[in-house]
Amino acid sequence: MLNNNEYLNKLYRSDQPLIIYKNSNGFDVYTDFSKKYLINKKNIKNFLNIQTKKKKSNSNSLNCYVGFFGYKLLCENIGIKFPKQKTNNFYNGIFYQPLTKVRIRKNISIQSLKNNFRNIKIDNKKYSVLNKKFDLNLSLQQYSKLFDDFSKNIKQGKTYQIKIAQTYSKKGKVNAVELFWKLMKMNKSPESFLIRDKNYSIISCSPETLILKKKNLIKTKPIAGTLRKTKSLNKNKALSFFRKNEKETKEHNMIVDMERNDLSKICKTGSVKIEKLKRVEEYRDLFHYVSTIKGLIKKNITNHEIISSLMPGGSVIGCPKISTIQLLNNKEKNDRNIYTGSFGVIHSNGDMRFNIMIRTLLNFKNNINLSVASGVILGSTAKKEYNENYIKAKSLLELFH
Repeated sequence: MLNNNEYLNKLYRSDQPLIIYKNSNGFDVYTDFSKKYLINKKNIKNFLNIQTKKKKSNSNSLNCYVGFFGYKLLCENIGIKFPKQKTNNFYNGIFYQPLTKVRIRKNISIQSLKNNFRNIKIDNKKYSVLNKKFDLNLSLQQYSKLFDDFSKNIKQGKTYQIKIAQTYSKKGKVNAVELFWKLMKMNKSPESFLIRDKNYSIISCSPETLILKKKNLIKTKPIAGTLRKTKSLNKNKALSFFRKNEKETKEHNMIVDMERNDLSKICKTGSVKIEKLKRVEEYRDLFHYVSTIKGLIKKNITNHEIISSLMPGGSVIGCPKISTIQLLNNKEKNDRNIYTGSFGVIHSNGDMRFNIMIRTLLNFKNNINLSVASGVILGSTAKKEYNENYIKAKSLLELFH
């Protein structure tokens, strides 16, 4: 019989659907999915309030659904209508119910409700990625026009801050597991994950936690502020830069206020507090300006109310959320797809953890797509924000070098 290491290596080399999710101690691998729940605007409420609460065993770690909500679905869920946009018709959202969970820590341990879970067939599928560079949907000139249009909206008081998305794309099919572990060696971000299914894969090194809920305590960790890493910079110098930079400070304060407001909708009066204000987190190519906000959830608040209050995450859209989303949707020609949606896990006891899907590759229909965004605010310039987008995409783009 295969030992745990051998089983895991064989699982990676198979074409069996799986999910890998980073946590603070290592990685969790979910597989042998008993259910695959396709989410849309008609069934999202039922899924969150009824399906996710159903237990299938005495194992708490396997009484869960793991998956994602796309950006458009999250907008439609809060009543926002969309104009026609160019789309690849990817799924609105999918959640999987696992029968097997592999815990990768110092050692590998496996928990499974499936008797013959070690019986896996090796897949000899070939992968091909064209060597040509990624195409970018917006040139600097096109980006600058959008930037100027949104700057006028800000001056007119229609929004205070807005995030323009750009998409890198190329043809090809990737070996998702191989690419994911290569990415983890380069940039092991706290909300990294992989989904590999029969007809698509998603690979992410997302840094942002949108929801962390345990019992009635809920936290969110907005990121607003990016600084390119250089040899002369360290975390203290980066913190000094953010504090002295009026544009970065304004942007961060607005997002923190918005996330506090989102939490206040579902939390007890007076319980929403800033746990950590304006800290710097260090990554491979950049520094981020981050705060942590927490609150105590009111009694009888449903999963659907929590998701509707906090998603889509404001830090990757702008402020105020609803009017800014409407401005974005009318200007962006391509749909955002999974970008700025949310990936995570919901347990039957109500605990949940979700990120914001940024720094994320989608491989679907022989296309590889990666979207990034940076903020338009009075005091910023189109060229600076355009270049900041490249810094955010850099670690994923370099996977193909």
